Amino acid sequence: MAQYVLAIDQGTTSSRAIIFDHSGSIVSTGQLEHEQIFPRAGWVEHNPMEIWDNTREVIGQALSKANLTRHDIAAVGITNQRETAVVWDSTTGKPVYNAIVWQDTRTQPIVDRLAADGGVERFKQKVGLPLATYFSGTKIVWILENVEGAREKAEAGDLMFGTTDSWVLWNLTGGLEGGVHATDVTNASRTLFMDLETLQWDDEILSIFNVPKSMMPEIRSSSEVYGTVNEHSLLREVPIAGILGDQQAATFGQAAFDQGEAKNTYGTGNFLIFNTGTEIVHSKNGLLTTLGYKLGDAEPHYALEGSIAVTGALVQWLRDNLGMITSSEEIETLAATVDDNGGAYFVPAFSGLFAPYWRSDARGALVGLTRFVNKGHIARAALEATAFQTREVLDAVNADSGVPLTELKVDGGMIKNNLLMQFQADIIGVPVIRPVVAETTALGAAYAAGLAVGFWSTLDELRANWQEDSRWTPKLSAEESARQLRNWKKAVTKTFDWVDEDVL
Repeated sequence: MAQYVLAIDQGTTSSRAIIFDHSGSIVSTGQLEHEQIFPRAGWVEHNPMEIWDNTREVIGQALSKANLTRHDIAAVGITNQRETAVVWDSTTGKPVYNAIVWQDTRTQPIVDRLAADGGVERFKQKVGLPLATYFSGTKIVWILENVEGAREKAEAGDLMFGTTDSWVLWNLTGGLEGGVHATDVTNASRTLFMDLETLQWDDEILSIFNVPKSMMPEIRSSSEVYGTVNEHSLLREVPIAGILGDQQAATFGQAAFDQGEAKNTYGTGNFLIFNTGTEIVHSKNGLLTTLGYKLGDAEPHYALEGSIAVTGALVQWLRDNLGMITSSEEIETLAATVDDNGGAYFVPAFSGLFAPYWRSDARGALVGLTRFVNKGHIARAALEATAFQTREVLDAVNADSGVPLTELKVDGGMIKNNLLMQFQADIIGVPVIRPVVAETTALGAAYAAGLAVGFWSTLDELRANWQEDSRWTPKLSAEESARQLRNWKKAVTKTFDWVDEDVL
């Protein structure tokens, strides 16, 4: 009898395969990074073929490390970087262009063109999202308008679009030999094209964007059998039974299944999701309305989301672009060499500002500099930027929901940073809680898949798996927290209105 579930976590910087047992504990992991491609300022791309090759290899790594075979795996779940757009030729199986990553800002002229009639909130009531470069829709338009022959192939019905979950699913289930072209409601809700109420592609919006409906994957629930792994894989005949976009997967992995529950993921960017239950709540404070999850034929659960573009990516930038540190872990050691930020504030608006501002004209700024400031202060300011941005999103969630959060569950790579977690508690004024299993994104995908095949039977069973590892309580005075937040908000205003016609 199969004792495990395997989750494929196709993330922004790497692809991983993680095998979980029935208690939700990690058995083994395989991981490979993929290249970050920056052809021009503001452009971010990935090679979809590299992602697919890496996905196959990490599956092999995870199985090998645990000495397991396909017979030990009850189901496969997929979670993925959302909004990143892959367009491929259904007759060759090859991408027509690199994947355009969620952080990419090249589509701003397309956003402006579409917003000329009705503004950036033109479609927000129906799809829950403002017009922004962040979402997949404008990326598809860019490929159709800029890749030679793409428009003609699309009109002929020969192109497929998908976020990376769809790309992995299609390949895993056979690709050209009968691959399944589908996505789940959570990923579909990040395209600008899905009606939140009907959970279907909206023909009128597709027409306005001039995107052929034939390109779009079938929208399915987050927990059902989509197909089985094809015969050429180590996992052949294993059912693929769960798909959740990474942030929704992390929420599911945190067992935040009910209205009023929330989590914050600290990764390349930060994403706070607040479960609004079966009710669609439209934000008045700069948050997104999105799908939380849908289990089979059950009613969908919705959520409010605060998306922050750059958090962990700022640490990577200090490492890779400036050489200030040689590994991401060193940022905490460097930041701990000083007692505070020395008056420096770092606003990492590298791709503009996401929630709650939605300012595509913003660019990064390091302000408050004096001769006193050293690299320790800059490291600390970089970490604090993550906490300040989270505070602003949390304020928006509290305003929209009317029910202030009393604690914040956290996950993602940055939560190993104790200095950051303490400052996060200090600046939001409520406890911050880290679970024992920090890989909640992959765990959520595993849970969705396991539920679909009966490996787990109820949500209560999953709740019982959740365990607290560490808790940070606020130590900073309310007055000092308010002072620092005031300075942060002042720093944010210095990033506005930077981009104009002659600035890259």
